[in-house]
Amino acid sequence: MTTRRDATVGLIAATGLLLVPGLAAAQQQQPIELPAPRADFGTSLAQALKQRRSTRDFAPRPLAPQALSELLWCAYGINRPASADRTAPSWRHARETDILAATADGTWRYDPVAHRLLPHLAGDIRSQTGVQDFVGSAPLNLIYVTNIEHMGGVSREEQHRVAAADIGFIGQNVYLYCASEGLACVFRASLDVDRLATTLKLAETQFISFVQTVGYPAS
Repeated sequence: MTTRRDATVGLIAATGLLLVPGLAAAQQQQPIELPAPRADFGTSLAQALKQRRSTRDFAPRPLAPQALSELLWCAYGINRPASADRTAPSWRHARETDILAATADGTWRYDPVAHRLLPHLAGDIRSQTGVQDFVGSAPLNLIYVTNIEHMGGVSREEQHRVAAADIGFIGQNVYLYCASEGLACVFRASLDVDRLATTLKLAETQFISFVQTVGYPAS
């Protein structure tokens, strides 16, 4: 099935016109290869649960590559390579969630299989990921995108309900990693999802439910 995004990119290639500058510029960016997660990191589960909290004060400095790598692996990485199964469950093994990482340098899609970030959109769109001031300066906003092409056979209401549960699992993994490594984090639903979806040039089969902000604490 050809998505709206595929058609847009094809039109740019065919005409040579810069119709979607962010997408066109993203094609010139290179994937970000993430370092392998350490074999052992963080505190105990008990300590992480004691420390888990929502924080809305972030230092502006970007996450270290090792922290970003382990954060994404904890969120939705592959923990059983033989079957490519993930650290978070998904409804009927649909794996319908994509994680987009909005940073000052652009927006990237996490590829769990290769454990790397693929360019999605050039430019800084962090301020569009929420209605609170801190989202525009925090180093990382994780945008959780659901693709309903992977969720056939149920109603749209059921798709949204199941997607929310699956994203909740991912969000809690992020919370626990942040708690174990002294990072600040908050899971959010206050955002203009339609505006952000338009900016990201999402397909009609994709929708945004939640965003999660991560960074070093301000103090």
